[in-house]
Amino acid sequence: MATKINGLPTSLAPADYKSVKKRKNGVGHYVVVVLLLMAALFYLMPVYVMVINGLKDKDYVSFQHMWSLPHNLSGGGFHEAWTRLSPNLGNSFKMVIPATIVSAIFGAINGYIFSKWRFKGSDIVFTLVLFGMFIPYQSILIPLIRALSWITVKTGIPLYGSIWGLTLVHVVYGLPIATLIFRNYFANVPNELIEAARIDGAGVVGIFRQIILPLSAPAFVVVGIFQFTNIWNDFLFGVTIVSNPSAQPITVALNNLSGSFAIDWNVVMAGAVVAALPTLIVYTLLGRFFIRGLLAGSMKG
Repeated sequence: MATKINGLPTSLAPADYKSVKKRKNGVGHYVVVVLLLMAALFYLMPVYVMVINGLKDKDYVSFQHMWSLPHNLSGGGFHEAWTRLSPNLGNSFKMVIPATIVSAIFGAINGYIFSKWRFKGSDIVFTLVLFGMFIPYQSILIPLIRALSWITVKTGIPLYGSIWGLTLVHVVYGLPIATLIFRNYFANVPNELIEAARIDGAGVVGIFRQIILPLSAPAFVVVGIFQFTNIWNDFLFGVTIVSNPSAQPITVALNNLSGSFAIDWNVVMAGAVVAALPTLIVYTLLGRFFIRGLLAGSMKG
């Protein structure tokens, strides 16, 4: 007997649909669920260890008891970790917020030019820009430090040894991936919109401001999360460019929590939680937009 599902006629009987649904919820379905739960537990175990041991007093932190719950909720090492890391936490925010915004803006401009205002040799230029993604950090440290030092000496602008020089480095290093993401996203914008705007008299800047930018929120979210996470978690540039401990980002300060002779593991664990919270909050709030933006930039049309 023909039935309708969502208003559409079909020749399958209701019993057939039950069998199809049963097959979907068969053994394979439960195997996938179990594997996903095991993967989630595997990745959550380090978080559990950090939080639990960060809440303990240092006398109760040991390898034998690292899985046990704290005896009391006095705060453990979180108070000391916050006291020692809060200035560097501010340094990281001073670095990551402007670096993320500036690299996203310039990446959007580059992606717009490379996708909608192609010029002779644009493919070669775009390839050269993308080449920056594949240059290892370690290979450019010496010329990078020499360049920042030279600018500092010649111009008096304190780039080497300051958080602003570190911000500039992350802006430049983030341009290739930002340009790639925006170019792929803007390639999906119909060219008819651009042509109609040009007929109406809009120029390069007008089209970008009135048409492209209002459509590019998902791409900005993708670039923002990607850049925020990469810049926040960077250690190598922070420890080589900024030598003053009071001006270093939180990742370097977290490494400095480990003493030369004795290590307060509850403070180190609590500091790791404090350092990881901003990226966790950003991805929790914007994660669904991140996936949406990635999908929007991966499909043509």
